[in-house]
Amino acid sequence: MVAVTKLSTQEVWALLDKVPDPEIPVISVVDLGVIRDVQWNGNTLNVTITPTYSGCPAMSVIALDIKTELAKNGLENVHLKTQIAPAWTTDWLSAKGRAKLEEYGIAPPQVSGGPQRCPNCKSAHVKKISQFGSTPCKAQWQCVDCLEPFDYFKCI
Repeated sequence: MVAVTKLSTQEVWALLDKVPDPEIPVISVVDLGVIRDVQWNGNTLNVTITPTYSGCPAMSVIALDIKTELAKNGLENVHLKTQIAPAWTTDWLSAKGRAKLEEYGIAPPQVSGGPQRCPNCKSAHVKKISQFGSTPCKAQWQCVDCLEPFDYFKCI
């Protein structure tokens, strides 16, 4: 009989916090809010994930990266469950994740529907260039003062 590594759920969450989002590598899938739940069912680890939007092309990479990170740490019997309801929302982004987005040059989502300031120079004088950014979940904005374009993570 093969021994099963059984870490605590807290230890599993810490491992998952090492898995970067493939489109924004400075933020983990935990900080992004994609990981919804971690539970043991006997010797099977169940990890529930929610895509940031329906049809998100990064989900297959995220799933592979999750399984790879867990396997590196002895967790082989992992079941990933995709849960689409309730739908992912930018409210699920952690405070740490929001700070990392801004440090990376992406304005974190705001309830107001637009960035409060430029993530580069911190000026409040910004304008929308396009509702469409480098990925479907981002829009393109520009700072009026430093003239730098930047992504804004749309509120969903």
